[in-house]
Amino acid sequence: AQDIIDEAKEKANAEAKKIVIQTIQRVATEHSVENSVSVFQIKNDDVKGRIIGREGRNIRALEAATGVEFIVDDTPEAIILSCFDPVRREIARLSLHQLVTDGRIHPARIEEVVNKVTKKIEEEIAETGKRTVIDLGIHNMKGELVRMVGRMKYRSSYGQNLLQHSREVANLCATMAAELGLDAKAAKRAGLLHDIGKVSDEESELPHALLGMKLAEKAGERADVLNAIGAHHDEIEMTSLLSPIIQVCDAISGARPGARREMVEAYIQRLRDLENLALEYPGVTKSFAIQAGRELRVMVESDQVSDDQADQLSFDISQRIMNEMTYPGQVKITVIRERRAVSIAR
Repeated sequence: AQDIIDEAKEKANAEAKKIVIQTIQRVATEHSVENSVSVFQIKNDDVKGRIIGREGRNIRALEAATGVEFIVDDTPEAIILSCFDPVRREIARLSLHQLVTDGRIHPARIEEVVNKVTKKIEEEIAETGKRTVIDLGIHNMKGELVRMVGRMKYRSSYGQNLLQHSREVANLCATMAAELGLDAKAAKRAGLLHDIGKVSDEESELPHALLGMKLAEKAGERADVLNAIGAHHDEIEMTSLLSPIIQVCDAISGARPGARREMVEAYIQRLRDLENLALEYPGVTKSFAIQAGRELRVMVESDQVSDDQADQLSFDISQRIMNEMTYPGQVKITVIRERRAVSIAR
């Protein structure tokens, strides 16, 4: 009897390996780790002077509006945009393209263009989500979830683009579920949504798997899909046969050579923590970590923070960073207090 049990285990193990290998071979995609820099090409170096502006006012306005560092150096016919957040970097790139094409580059125009481009990116996110669910043949998904799927295009996990990863996991899940005689459509749906908690607007202490399950539950997803999302990092018990499939396919996608780089994720989290620390202070409207986290620029409301308070704020933030955070080298804290007077001639 023991021989029969051992033989059955060996056969099951061999069959499981065969299914995993077939699934990987049938869903082959390329992966390269995303970086945190974009290069903007220009026709000639004369444009650089206009982008910098008199005494640097244009480039300061661009950096304040977008939260992206603009590096204008000796690199011929190129400006480097540096930021850990891909959405901000794309907004900066499109804004700069529009400003250079139009020719009018001054602080008021910069703010207007950045606001327009930000709205355009939001529309593009919604369109990307719609295209993704159509391409994968997924139906009847609520609009909020579709928009979150679109936002994945501008997020990365350990350096791996989140939308590419989720699409691959969806296809892997569908293939593996079909091999096992399970519901391939439900598996594909759960695979696409498994990391939805990483792109949520709401601040939450929950792990991303549980937050994703909560968001999918609000959107009326079925119970086996919810369990697959919530259990893919073993934070709740698996109650559905789809759940182990999503967990395995998530691991397959992340384990591809060159798919992930943990150092990038830790670095990006450190920059986010820097920005969030400054935002906790009253009167702070925006904060941007630039120069790979070596400088933190903090924008404050002029009617809430005086010049003396700005000096104190800069010192307080530096002390908190020293006491609460781990960072290489040193971090320069720049508090920017700007007062504007606007009148209209009619």
